[in-house]
Amino acid sequence: MTEILEFPALLRLIDERSVAFRAAVASAPSLDVQVPTCPEWTLRDLVQHLGGVQRRWAGIVTAGPTDTGPAGTAAQVGSEAPRERAALLAWSAESTEQLLGALREVGPDRGCWTWWSGSQSPQTSGAVARHQVQEASVHTYDAQTTLGAPRPLPDEAALDGVDEFLSTCCAGTDPWPHEPAVVDYQATEGRSWRLSLSADGARVTELPAPATGVGEAPDAAGATLRGTAGELVLALYARIPVNSLKVDGDPRLFDRLLAWDPSA
Repeated sequence: MTEILEFPALLRLIDERSVAFRAAVASAPSLDVQVPTCPEWTLRDLVQHLGGVQRRWAGIVTAGPTDTGPAGTAAQVGSEAPRERAALLAWSAESTEQLLGALREVGPDRGCWTWWSGSQSPQTSGAVARHQVQEASVHTYDAQTTLGAPRPLPDEAALDGVDEFLSTCCAGTDPWPHEPAVVDYQATEGRSWRLSLSADGARVTELPAPATGVGEAPDAAGATLRGTAGELVLALYARIPVNSLKVDGDPRLFDRLLAWDPSA
Protein backbone atom coordinates (compact mmCIF):
# COMPACT_ATOMS: atom_id res chain seq x y z
CA MET A 1 0.00 0.00 0.00
CA THR A 2 1.32 3.45 -0.92
CA GLU A 3 2.66 5.37 2.06
CA ILE A 4 1.79 9.07 1.94
CA LEU A 5 2.95 11.57 4.53
CA GLU A 6 0.31 12.98 6.85
CA PHE A 7 -0.81 16.57 6.28
CA PRO A 8 0.97 18.04 9.34
CA ALA A 9 4.24 16.44 8.17
CA LEU A 10 3.78 17.95 4.71
CA LEU A 11 3.29 21.43 6.19
CA ARG A 12 6.33 20.99 8.41
CA LEU A 13 8.48 19.95 5.46
CA ILE A 14 7.33 22.88 3.32
CA ASP A 15 8.35 25.19 6.16
CA GLU A 16 11.67 23.42 6.88
CA ARG A 17 12.74 23.25 3.24
CA SER A 18 11.76 26.88 2.63
CA VAL A 19 13.79 27.98 5.65
CA ALA A 20 16.77 25.97 4.35
CA PHE A 21 16.28 27.56 0.93
CA ARG A 22 16.46 31.06 2.37
CA ALA A 23 19.48 30.15 4.47
CA ALA A 24 21.35 29.15 1.33
CA VAL A 25 20.32 32.33 -0.47
CA ALA A 26 21.32 34.46 2.52
CA SER A 27 24.85 33.02 2.47
CA ALA A 28 25.43 33.53 -1.25
CA PRO A 29 28.05 36.14 -2.19
CA SER A 30 25.73 37.48 -4.90
CA LEU A 31 22.18 36.97 -6.09
CA ASP A 32 23.29 37.42 -9.68
CA VAL A 33 25.17 34.13 -9.84
CA GLN A 34 23.83 31.56 -12.31
CA VAL A 35 22.09 28.47 -10.91
CA PRO A 36 23.87 25.42 -12.43
CA THR A 37 20.82 23.17 -12.25
CA CYS A 38 18.58 25.90 -13.74
CA PRO A 39 21.04 27.65 -16.05
CA GLU A 40 18.48 30.10 -17.40
CA TRP A 41 18.04 31.56 -13.89
CA THR A 42 20.13 33.53 -11.44
CA LEU A 43 19.78 32.94 -7.72
CA ARG A 44 17.51 36.00 -7.57
CA ASP A 45 15.33 34.47 -10.29
CA LEU A 46 15.13 31.26 -8.26
CA VAL A 47 13.89 33.13 -5.18
CA GLN A 48 11.31 34.98 -7.27
CA HIS A 49 10.18 31.71 -8.83
CA LEU A 50 9.67 29.79 -5.59
CA GLY A 51 7.96 32.74 -3.92
CA GLY A 52 5.70 33.22 -6.93
CA VAL A 53 4.81 29.53 -6.93
CA GLN A 54 3.97 29.55 -3.21
CA ARG A 55 1.84 32.70 -3.44
CA ARG A 56 0.02 31.43 -6.52
CA TRP A 57 -0.83 28.10 -4.91
CA ALA A 58 -1.97 29.89 -1.75
CA GLY A 59 -4.53 31.66 -3.91
CA ILE A 60 -5.54 28.47 -5.67
CA VAL A 61 -6.10 26.62 -2.39
CA THR A 62 -8.09 29.52 -0.96
CA ALA A 63 -10.28 29.73 -4.08
CA GLY A 64 -11.42 26.12 -3.69
CA PRO A 65 -13.03 23.98 -6.40
CA THR A 66 -13.08 25.56 -9.86
CA ASP A 67 -12.76 24.38 -13.43
CA THR A 68 -10.26 27.05 -14.42
CA GLY A 69 -6.86 28.00 -13.10
CA PRO A 70 -5.85 31.42 -11.81
CA ALA A 71 -5.24 34.25 -14.25
CA GLY A 72 -1.71 35.11 -13.13
CA THR A 73 1.34 32.89 -13.61
CA ALA A 74 3.99 32.21 -10.98
CA ALA A 75 6.43 34.24 -13.07
CA GLN A 76 4.08 37.23 -13.06
CA VAL A 77 3.62 36.98 -9.29
CA GLY A 78 7.37 36.59 -8.76
CA SER A 79 8.13 39.63 -10.89
CA GLU A 80 6.61 41.79 -8.16
CA ALA A 81 9.28 40.74 -5.65
CA PRO A 82 11.81 43.31 -4.40
CA ARG A 83 15.38 43.04 -5.66
CA GLU A 84 17.37 43.96 -2.55
CA ARG A 85 18.44 40.82 -0.66
CA ALA A 86 16.93 41.50 2.78
CA ALA A 87 13.64 42.63 1.32
CA LEU A 88 13.60 39.70 -1.11
CA LEU A 89 14.18 37.20 1.70
CA ALA A 90 11.39 38.80 3.74
CA TRP A 91 9.11 38.55 0.70
CA SER A 92 10.08 34.88 0.35
CA ALA A 93 9.23 34.19 4.00
CA GLU A 94 5.86 35.91 3.52
CA SER A 95 5.27 33.74 0.45
CA THR A 96 5.83 30.56 2.44
CA GLU A 97 3.55 31.75 5.23
CA GLN A 98 0.80 32.62 2.74
CA LEU A 99 0.94 29.08 1.38
CA LEU A 100 1.06 27.45 4.81
CA GLY A 101 -1.70 29.69 6.13
CA ALA A 102 -3.98 28.82 3.22
CA LEU A 103 -3.33 25.11 3.63
CA ARG A 104 -3.91 25.21 7.40
CA GLU A 105 -7.14 27.13 6.86
CA VAL A 106 -8.73 24.62 4.46
CA GLY A 107 -7.18 21.33 5.62
CA PRO A 108 -6.10 18.42 3.40
CA ASP A 109 -9.38 17.34 1.81
CA ARG A 110 -10.76 20.44 0.14
CA GLY A 111 -10.98 20.31 -3.63
CA CYS A 112 -9.19 22.86 -5.79
CA TRP A 113 -7.98 23.39 -9.33
CA THR A 114 -4.70 21.67 -10.23
CA TRP A 115 -2.80 21.20 -13.48
CA TRP A 116 -2.67 17.42 -12.87
CA SER A 117 -6.37 16.70 -13.33
CA GLY A 118 -5.71 13.56 -15.38
CA SER A 119 -3.11 12.04 -13.08
CA GLN A 120 -3.29 9.59 -10.19
CA SER A 121 -2.98 12.46 -7.72
CA PRO A 122 -6.25 13.95 -6.44
CA GLN A 123 -7.26 17.56 -7.01
CA THR A 124 -7.15 18.50 -3.34
CA SER A 125 -5.29 20.87 -1.04
CA GLY A 126 -3.52 17.85 0.45
CA ALA A 127 -2.11 16.94 -2.96
CA VAL A 128 -1.02 20.57 -3.40
CA ALA A 129 0.83 20.40 -0.08
CA ARG A 130 2.48 17.17 -1.14
CA HIS A 131 3.70 18.67 -4.40
CA GLN A 132 4.88 21.84 -2.68
CA VAL A 133 7.16 19.79 -0.43
CA GLN A 134 8.94 18.70 -3.60
CA GLU A 135 8.96 22.22 -5.04
CA ALA A 136 10.70 23.56 -1.94
CA SER A 137 12.99 20.54 -1.58
CA VAL A 138 14.30 20.54 -5.14
CA HIS A 139 14.78 24.30 -5.26
CA THR A 140 16.63 24.17 -1.95
CA TYR A 141 18.96 21.69 -3.63
CA ASP A 142 19.28 24.15 -6.54
CA ALA A 143 20.25 26.98 -4.20
CA GLN A 144 22.72 24.83 -2.28
CA THR A 145 24.26 23.58 -5.51
CA THR A 146 24.77 27.17 -6.60
CA LEU A 147 26.94 27.65 -3.50
CA GLY A 148 28.85 24.43 -4.21
CA ALA A 149 27.43 22.72 -1.12
CA PRO A 150 24.41 20.56 -2.08
CA ARG A 151 22.93 18.46 0.69
CA PRO A 152 20.85 15.28 0.35
CA LEU A 153 17.10 15.67 0.40
CA PRO A 154 15.54 14.74 3.76
CA ASP A 155 14.65 11.05 3.78
CA GLU A 156 10.91 11.46 4.38
CA ALA A 157 10.58 14.14 1.69
CA ALA A 158 12.61 12.04 -0.75
CA LEU A 159 10.67 8.81 -0.24
CA ASP A 160 7.37 10.61 -0.64
CA GLY A 161 8.84 12.54 -3.55
CA VAL A 162 9.44 9.53 -5.78
CA ASP A 163 5.83 8.41 -5.43
CA GLU A 164 4.52 11.98 -5.75
CA PHE A 165 6.45 12.68 -8.95
CA LEU A 166 5.44 9.43 -10.63
CA SER A 167 1.78 9.81 -9.58
CA THR A 168 1.49 13.49 -10.47
CA CYS A 169 3.89 14.11 -13.35
CA CYS A 170 3.92 10.73 -15.14
CA ALA A 171 0.68 8.87 -14.50
CA GLY A 172 -2.32 9.73 -16.64
CA THR A 173 -4.27 8.91 -19.76
CA ASP A 174 -2.00 10.66 -22.27
CA PRO A 175 -0.75 7.94 -24.64
CA TRP A 176 2.85 6.82 -24.41
CA PRO A 177 4.20 7.49 -27.95
CA HIS A 178 6.51 4.47 -28.05
CA GLU A 179 6.13 0.73 -27.73
CA PRO A 180 4.65 -0.39 -24.37
CA ALA A 181 7.21 -0.48 -21.59
CA VAL A 182 7.60 -1.12 -17.88
CA VAL A 183 10.09 0.85 -15.81
CA ASP A 184 10.93 0.27 -12.16
CA TYR A 185 12.39 2.67 -9.61
CA GLN A 186 14.04 1.10 -6.57
CA ALA A 187 15.07 3.12 -3.53
CA THR A 188 17.85 1.67 -1.39
CA GLU A 189 15.65 2.52 1.61
CA GLY A 190 13.45 -0.44 0.64
CA ARG A 191 10.60 0.94 -1.47
CA SER A 192 10.00 0.30 -5.18
CA TRP A 193 7.63 1.68 -7.81
CA ARG A 194 6.59 0.43 -11.23
CA LEU A 195 5.63 2.73 -14.10
CA SER A 196 3.66 0.95 -16.85
CA LEU A 197 3.54 2.81 -20.17
CA SER A 198 1.25 2.11 -23.13
CA ALA A 199 -1.06 3.73 -25.64
CA ASP A 200 -3.64 3.90 -22.84
CA GLY A 201 -1.35 6.12 -20.77
CA ALA A 202 0.87 5.60 -17.74
CA ARG A 203 0.07 3.90 -14.47
CA VAL A 204 2.11 3.82 -11.26
CA THR A 205 1.99 1.08 -8.65
CA GLU A 206 4.10 0.70 -5.57
CA LEU A 207 5.60 -2.77 -5.43
CA PRO A 208 5.25 -4.71 -2.17
CA ALA A 209 8.90 -5.78 -2.31
CA PRO A 210 11.99 -4.83 -4.34
CA ALA A 211 11.25 -5.46 -8.00
CA THR A 212 12.68 -8.50 -9.72
CA GLY A 213 15.81 -7.83 -11.76
CA VAL A 214 15.61 -7.44 -15.53
CA GLY A 215 15.22 -10.76 -17.29
CA GLU A 216 14.56 -12.78 -14.12
CA ALA A 217 10.79 -13.04 -14.47
CA PRO A 218 8.14 -12.85 -17.20
CA ASP A 219 6.87 -9.52 -15.87
CA ALA A 220 10.33 -8.03 -15.34
CA ALA A 221 10.78 -4.37 -16.11
CA GLY A 222 12.43 -3.24 -19.32
CA ALA A 223 14.65 -0.96 -17.25
CA THR A 224 15.29 -0.36 -13.56
CA LEU A 225 16.78 2.66 -11.85
CA ARG A 226 18.32 2.16 -8.42
CA GLY A 227 19.59 4.68 -5.90
CA THR A 228 18.64 6.45 -2.71
CA ALA A 229 15.19 8.02 -2.75
CA GLY A 230 16.82 11.44 -2.85
CA GLU A 231 18.90 10.48 -5.87
CA LEU A 232 15.81 9.12 -7.62
CA VAL A 233 13.94 12.39 -7.02
CA LEU A 234 16.85 14.45 -8.33
CA ALA A 235 17.10 12.23 -11.42
CA LEU A 236 13.34 12.51 -12.03
CA TYR A 237 13.62 16.30 -11.88
CA ALA A 238 16.69 16.18 -14.16
CA ARG A 239 18.97 17.62 -11.49
CA ILE A 240 21.43 14.75 -11.78
CA PRO A 241 22.02 12.44 -14.77
CA VAL A 242 20.24 9.11 -14.80
CA ASN A 243 23.53 7.36 -15.57
CA SER A 244 24.95 8.56 -12.24
CA LEU A 245 22.65 5.96 -10.65
CA LYS A 246 22.59 2.19 -11.22
CA VAL A 247 20.69 1.36 -14.40
CA ASP A 248 19.66 -2.14 -15.41
CA GLY A 249 18.03 -2.97 -18.72
CA ASP A 250 17.52 -0.54 -21.59
CA PRO A 251 18.72 2.97 -20.59
CA ARG A 252 16.99 4.47 -23.62
CA LEU A 253 13.69 4.14 -21.77
CA PHE A 254 14.82 6.77 -19.28
CA ASP A 255 15.93 9.08 -22.11
CA ARG A 256 12.47 8.74 -23.64
CA LEU A 257 10.80 9.42 -20.30
CA LEU A 258 12.82 12.58 -19.74
CA ALA A 259 11.93 13.79 -23.25
CA TRP A 260 8.23 12.89 -22.92
CA ASP A 261 5.81 15.77 -22.34
CA PRO A 262 2.35 14.24 -21.79
CA SER A 263 0.70 17.64 -22.13
CA ALA A 264 2.19 18.33 -25.57
